[in-house]
Amino acid sequence: MNQNPIDGQLTIIDAEGNEVLCQILFTLDSEEFGKKYVVFYEISEMSGADDDSEIPLMAASYVENENGEGELSEIETDEEWEFIQAAVSDFDAQCAGDCE
Repeated sequence: MNQNPIDGQLTIIDAEGNEVLCQILFTLDSEEFGKKYVVFYEISEMSGADDDSEIPLMAASYVENENGEGELSEIETDEEWEFIQAAVSDFDAQCAGDCE
């Protein structure tokens, strides 16, 4: 599992058609699934969150185009979700609560 922490942001469109600014936590590649993934959270979820509360994470697969931008797609299988959940657990263990 190759995790690449990124200090970047992305904008997604929610179910109501609103633009939502998100912070990228990390990206990872999967040879098994032949895809790249991004794990992120909604920045507005951080306001009002205390140190003990969990922030809801989101994930998507993506294809990077020649401009360096990515097109997001939904995670398609339970196996992919398990892979991402393992990566998040590994990331959390490495941070030991010190990651922002």
